[in-house]
Amino acid sequence: MAELPHIAPIGTEGYLVRFADRLDDAANRALVGFAAALEAEDVAGIVEISTALASVFVRFDVTQIARADLVLRLQALLDGRDWLTAASAAPPRLWRVPTLYGGAAGPQLGEVAKLVGVTEEAAVRELSAARVRVLAIGFAPGQPYLGMLPERWDVPRQTALSPRVPQGALVLAVRQFNLFANETPTGWRHIATTHLKLFQPDAPQPFVLRPGDELLFPAVSEHDWAMLETDPMGGAQLEEAT
Repeated sequence: MAELPHIAPIGTEGYLVRFADRLDDAANRALVGFAAALEAEDVAGIVEISTALASVFVRFDVTQIARADLVLRLQALLDGRDWLTAASAAPPRLWRVPTLYGGAAGPQLGEVAKLVGVTEEAAVRELSAARVRVLAIGFAPGQPYLGMLPERWDVPRQTALSPRVPQGALVLAVRQFNLFANETPTGWRHIATTHLKLFQPDAPQPFVLRPGDELLFPAVSEHDWAMLETDPMGGAQLEEAT
């Protein structure tokens, strides 16, 4: 087995820089830092840098940079610092996203609470205080995978799909949240809903969130949540994390 991090070709125009064989919080933080540093280098010929849960995908234009030269640049950047340390150097952004838990906005909150062995009220208190990080953006434009929740929230996915959850749905499985950018079916359990529009195509930055951002989902009343319906940001507030 190759030593990690490891650079491997993907097709004719890409490389995958793998930091772990499975989701690992330290490796994910490292790869987010590596991707940001590679982006900052603005290497001629690199046309896409995308992060996943355990790896970074780099797509390049073969007419602008040779494969061997790109591999040398990637390896030099990997060797240039201890990424497990460097990844935590830059302060992340912290989002507070008003969230309505339970009821029609989170019809499976009670099911999740029962699986964990707590009351719905206790589940809301704990989940609304849980500070999670954007591990990756994927599945739909701007949609984040968020983690990691404490171990007791290692709730399995459903054995069958829920036919529909709305845009802004907050769902839970395997110690992670997923916040849906679009109405969609899902195998994760729907516990709450926000009004945050994750993909805003007419904005200078169409994706609201980016890998490494941290989020809190504080509980709000149904009245306060309804007042945010026309706000594309859903009342979300951004600050520098400490």
